[in-house]
Amino acid sequence: MASELTEAQILEIMQGIKIPPQPQILVDLQIEQLNPDPDLQAISRLISQDVGLSGAILKVVNSPAFGLRSQILSVHQAVSLIGVGSVINVINGLAIRSELSDENIVQLNRFWDTTTDIANTSVDIARFIGFEQTDWAYMLGLFHNCGIPLMMMRFDNYFKVMEESYGHPEKRVVDTENELLNTNHAVIGYYTAKSWRIPKPICDVIAEHHNATRYFQPDNQSDDTRKTLLGILKIAEHICGNYRILGRQSEDLEWQASSAEILAYLGIGDYDIEQLTFNYQESGVSVQNY
Repeated sequence: MASELTEAQILEIMQGIKIPPQPQILVDLQIEQLNPDPDLQAISRLISQDVGLSGAILKVVNSPAFGLRSQILSVHQAVSLIGVGSVINVINGLAIRSELSDENIVQLNRFWDTTTDIANTSVDIARFIGFEQTDWAYMLGLFHNCGIPLMMMRFDNYFKVMEESYGHPEKRVVDTENELLNTNHAVIGYYTAKSWRIPKPICDVIAEHHNATRYFQPDNQSDDTRKTLLGILKIAEHICGNYRILGRQSEDLEWQASSAEILAYLGIGDYDIEQLTFNYQESGVSVQNY
């Protein structure tokens, strides 16, 4: 195992990590760290459910301070490498930054409620279609909306803007954000994921994840990995009801606009979506080993 980093070293590495952890997960992690013999598997499982914590841990372990030859993509592997002490310092560092009002926490619950479900459903879809890089599917599902809490903390009216953006069948979701806020969560998410040293294909799909209609046109030259990842993500968002939770809409207008092209590209049909949706509703979603 690599030498554990000090709190000061980790705080320096973590510049740019601004997404606060979920309050309940933070409590569960703090309880776990008080055990005489903390369970790394349990800690990894909790961190894997949280966007901010996962980003922070991956950024720390892939920083020059560790000098690793290859990039670490698994949170469990990252936790094992940096050790319990460094993990605790990361958690404490993020807790210090998490000065949120009760109102902001309630609003962020809408964001947190979708991330883990979409990440885990993405893994199920990847397995279903035979896409081997299930870890990338999980990371994309977890991080694709990482720009949302940053937008929310900058713009008081962000959730109202997002609800409006999901209600325009003739526009992309990000078009409304661009018009009203001069930026959008996909762009912010791209630069955030890039700063966390998330693999470039995942960052690229984060930037384009509300551009599926154009992405799946026959003349689009994007590589198969990116197209497959985006297709998996859009299916997972649809199955998990992202349009209801974040967009407060009764219909998934974005899915309606691009579903035919996505399903044709991935070689699956409406029956397969119904089966995946049934599996999701029947069994629920829990953190899986991917």
